[in-house]
Amino acid sequence: MTKPLALIVEDDPHLSRIFSITLSESFETETITDGSHALARLKEVVPHLLVLDINLPGASGSEVLHAIRSDERFGAVRVILATADSLQAYDLQDKADIVLLKPVSIVQLRDLSERLK
Repeated sequence: MTKPLALIVEDDPHLSRIFSITLSESFETETITDGSHALARLKEVVPHLLVLDINLPGASGSEVLHAIRSDERFGAVRVILATADSLQAYDLQDKADIVLLKPVSIVQLRDLSERLK
């Protein structure tokens, strides 16, 4: 049985790896470190879960979020925002399923992602 895809868009390589390891038990994970690359990849795949940083090189996380929320192909995609910027998180909370402020607890990320399956 194939696991659902979790796309992790995080420019910090350490966090990206931690998020990937945390989710790998329940999801196939793919990591991307640039918002522009994420937008390009989203033309090819529709993930089940998107873990998204807001402050990214290339396109910002808010641009990526806007792109998926305005495209009906992504209507079922669940989004977890993971950011250290509480003001931006507050502004985007209505467009995400869950907002986590960094530092993110890996237990919390794992448990919340399971609820979104």
